[in-house]
Amino acid sequence: MPSPELSRGPSEGPSESPSESPSGTPSVWTSINGLAYGGDYNPEQWPEDVRREDIELMKEAGVNFLSVAIFSWGLLEPMEGQYDFGWLDDVMDNLHQAGIKVALATATASPPAWLARKHSEILPVTAEGTRLERGSRRHYTPSSSVYRRYATAMTRVIAERYKNHPALTLWHVDNELGCHVGEFHGEEDAAAFRAWLERRYGSIEALNEAWGTAFWSQHYASFEEIIPPGAAPTTLNPGQQLDFARFNSWAFIDYYRALLAVIREVTPNVPATTNFMVSSATKTLDYFDWSKDMDVIANDHYLVAADPEREIELAFSADLTRGVAGGEPWILMEHSTSAVNWQSHNQPKMSGEMLRNSLAHVARGADAVMFFQWRQSKAGSEKFHSAMVPHGGRDTQVWRNVVELGDALSKMESVKGSRVESRAAFVFDYEAWWASELDSHPSQDLKYLETMRAFHRSLYLRGVSTDFVHPSADLSGYDLILVCTLYAVTDSAAASIASAAEGGATVLISYFSGIVDEQDHVRLGGYPGAFRELLGIRTEEFHPLFPGSTVTLSDGTVGSVWSEHVHVAESGGAPAEVLATFTDYPLDGVPALTRRSTGAGAAWYLATLPDADGIDSLTARLLEEAGVTAVAEASAGVELARRRSADGSSFLFAINHSRADVTVKADGDELLSGARFSGVVPAGAVAVIAED
Repeated sequence: MPSPELSRGPSEGPSESPSESPSGTPSVWTSINGLAYGGDYNPEQWPEDVRREDIELMKEAGVNFLSVAIFSWGLLEPMEGQYDFGWLDDVMDNLHQAGIKVALATATASPPAWLARKHSEILPVTAEGTRLERGSRRHYTPSSSVYRRYATAMTRVIAERYKNHPALTLWHVDNELGCHVGEFHGEEDAAAFRAWLERRYGSIEALNEAWGTAFWSQHYASFEEIIPPGAAPTTLNPGQQLDFARFNSWAFIDYYRALLAVIREVTPNVPATTNFMVSSATKTLDYFDWSKDMDVIANDHYLVAADPEREIELAFSADLTRGVAGGEPWILMEHSTSAVNWQSHNQPKMSGEMLRNSLAHVARGADAVMFFQWRQSKAGSEKFHSAMVPHGGRDTQVWRNVVELGDALSKMESVKGSRVESRAAFVFDYEAWWASELDSHPSQDLKYLETMRAFHRSLYLRGVSTDFVHPSADLSGYDLILVCTLYAVTDSAAASIASAAEGGATVLISYFSGIVDEQDHVRLGGYPGAFRELLGIRTEEFHPLFPGSTVTLSDGTVGSVWSEHVHVAESGGAPAEVLATFTDYPLDGVPALTRRSTGAGAAWYLATLPDADGIDSLTARLLEEAGVTAVAEASAGVELARRRSADGSSFLFAINHSRADVTVKADGDELLSGARFSGVVPAGAVAVIAED
């Protein structure tokens, strides 16, 4: 077996002079011609003759970028200290000769059996004390010092071996961190949690104050007395739960940084990332916090086949990914060509859906379209997960779709590097998400994303582009700002939101916002706490609704989930105007929707979750006041997004999810057909218009 230190690739790197990423390392985009296209490539599953066929098929499909060796540790190091890189050497060389760039993985996402058997202390432990065994994947805790030692050593071996290989374009660090297991309760995890708390608070007195441990005699005399929140007789301390969520996100970051440090040392000129799982269902990690450690944001996204509006959830997740990326182009690292294998019913994608899904991500900021995986596995738990090369091979609709997509992306090189522009934004905070869904709250039916997704859907259907921004972000560039269930908020973030309203923005704040500070301490004096003065209202008591119950507003809107006893408060400046009231006992006549002018803008408050018609009606009023309009004029059923380059070039994406032709008002050349845009997008098709 060859020595792992031997580098078989040419000594010179890529000939380009890449621009730098925010971290100072070169950008991944410089060495890739046009938009990136490919997927996870797992050649270790296949013999050499199939690998040779792969290269020819990749050329046919137009593949130019692959992620390699993600789950290959067990074959690269089949026994401790004994390496076999021959197959990976050949793969890297063959891909380079084919002009295909590589995101090379650290191979650390699934520890080999020998490591888990020798060091069972690396295995995750659940809150109930169950140790999760090998036989699957992601069977390690990021706080394990033993696992970190082995993982960083493996990362160094791979980095040293391929540091000069010309195919190497990006480091793919580990894989889907936080997937499957998001919190850890072993002895080493508990020790790491205590150390993290001591760094955060400095003293046990400060922690006791932050956690409110005077309640239920939970006072701690030292950090050594603290354990992770686990199985207990009843509800746990909310401050402890919130900090444990923060710690688990940090523990993965700290692990990522340990591997990144090796990569930076060995290959300082190669950018690095890891694949996030930004979606409307993933809240384990604070991706806004993570983003500063990424040279480029990469994301995995999969449709829920049973969702009849799955294209809207895709748009939500893609917009959120772009927000995490700070508006910069990002990598769609994984999605599916057709069915997945892990849902209860795994339906294939419908006609044209794969193309529409892929270009919807591009429309919302992705400069790379990649799939799991290149070739569909013949064995293993994901053998029925679709791939670019399906079990049926070339004579399949999936393969024809793959070739069609490659051709489409090849015609869109001019889109690369452009950015999405939006005048409307949602304020989004993972910590507020975690805190808002803790137990012992007024209602367990209240979900952080529910109101946000309802408004995003309404804006999507109206063709309005929206960003997602962290509460600490600069809000001055937005005309419409939606603050939905921002339960926990800092003083500075609340002040920034108020400043945006005073500066001319229309700001909508929904129920259960501003209630607590970052320590989950209630802001006293009446709800909504941090926003009471801005809104000119005061809520004295919440009236959450039982499942299936509704309330009716004076404007005919039907609300669910939530209601509250709101008062218009005496405050300086303009008083709040009541736009709608509750009409049902016991809140008959109580304000449900208010608006207060402040400075050059206005702050609105919504005290219930309106039905779809109510959301749409309110959205129309907010857009009119803010002066925000649709990306373009189009008939119903078409998804719209616009990207604009630094030179002023603009690209209008019109994605027709309906079964009928639609019209779009736009002038320019349609990139996919190469013809002048006719103003019509056929049923199920996509138009990408380079606007005049």
